[in-house]
Amino acid sequence: MGTTHLSGLQVAGVPTFGVGALPLGNTYFYVDSVNGLAGNPGTFDQPFALLSTAIAACTANTGCIIVIKAGHVETITSATTLAFNVAGIQIVGLGTGANRPTFTFTTANTATIAVSATSIKISNCIFVGNFLSIASCFTLTTAPNFWVDSCAFRDTDATHGFLSIITTTVSVNSDGLTFTNNVVQSDATTTPGPTIVVANTLDRLYIYDNNITHSTISNNVSALLEHGALVVTHLFCSGNRVYSVNTDTATGALLVKTTATTGSGIVSNNYAAALDTAAAILFTATAVQYGYFNNYYAHRGNTTSGYLLPAAGTD
Repeated sequence: MGTTHLSGLQVAGVPTFGVGALPLGNTYFYVDSVNGLAGNPGTFDQPFALLSTAIAACTANTGCIIVIKAGHVETITSATTLAFNVAGIQIVGLGTGANRPTFTFTTANTATIAVSATSIKISNCIFVGNFLSIASCFTLTTAPNFWVDSCAFRDTDATHGFLSIITTTVSVNSDGLTFTNNVVQSDATTTPGPTIVVANTLDRLYIYDNNITHSTISNNVSALLEHGALVVTHLFCSGNRVYSVNTDTATGALLVKTTATTGSGIVSNNYAAALDTAAAILFTATAVQYGYFNNYYAHRGNTTSGYLLPAAGTD
């Protein structure tokens, strides 16, 4: 049984660990690879050793919060090692910098965290790709309102890393997908893909305040979002910063690539730098369904500030 916080205190400790005050009245489970043991009840003093054990202990839609202690490490070796399959849970990593909980993907390029329940949030964790061309860190099936916040995504070296971070699948509900305050560092020489790949019609997609770096050329591939011919409605994409070494963006764009011409949303205050000097675009020409405001592009290596792209229009 997890720990329930009462009157601002818990059975062991105070619910503030550098991530702000945690809500009162919720059931908490703790995870710690250093001190966790099989058979533990998941309390602060007797934590679970694995996140999957904590998820299995949660009851759907009852406000369960899983706290992963600083220094925790896990290895994801397949598409079934870790599944986010209990609705309404919140997963909070403790610690700062390299001491945040770290999940390393190994063994197969199909290693992924499958998300198949609604309203799950994970925050303040590190995810490391340590195999050739890992397709996606998270793979969403029927998983509306999935939220990734304040996490870091990294490649191990020039040959081991993620192609994408979040991928949705065909004919499922992933409405309300939210990706905020994350840092994506893509360094593997295998061609990186978009951070978010949408393969289904999607309503309410929120992408805010992320930092994304692609240090390998992946010409005409968006570094941020691709949704093909699929219609996205209520897209709100703002405050993202993208650094790329792409030399050609004429058909692929840097921020949003799509062939859909219907949908809705606002794309504003985003910044991108790349090496395309000929025909740089931030959004494919077909993405006429979105309203664009104050998005800027800089040719990397140029000493001038970025310029408004697309150019300001007139009525």
